[in-house]
Amino acid sequence: MSVRQEKVQEQLVHELSDIIRRDLRDPRLGFITLTGAEISRDLKHAKVFVSVLGNDDIREQSVKALNGASGLMRGEFARRAHLRVAPEIEFRLDEGIERGQRIFDLLHSVEADLIPEPGVANGDAPQGEAKREP
Repeated sequence: MSVRQEKVQEQLVHELSDIIRRDLRDPRLGFITLTGAEISRDLKHAKVFVSVLGNDDIREQSVKALNGASGLMRGEFARRAHLRVAPEIEFRLDEGIERGQRIFDLLHSVEADLIPEPGVANGDAPQGEAKREP
């Protein structure tokens, strides 16, 4: 990836988050976080990844609202970034955060299963059983 691509990606995320926060007044928009962007080498197409707090219906409605307003945001981004040709913007749900949280929860449950109960590790009998002497 070229340095220019990286700079445009960073600026795209920064400017779009500002545009969404200040200019968009769509009631379908939930609590949205832009998590990243991928831009093509020719800077004509961009995928912007978003995380939306809420259930599946809220997520779908928010992505539809963002994609519906992508033309407005494209023009505003071109103006702010001083680009002759702004990239076509497509918003997609970023499922990485949810996937990471699920993995974290699974690891936590495995860790809890591996920790021995108090007293059992020291050779003590579990509660309710008497310890036998040889």
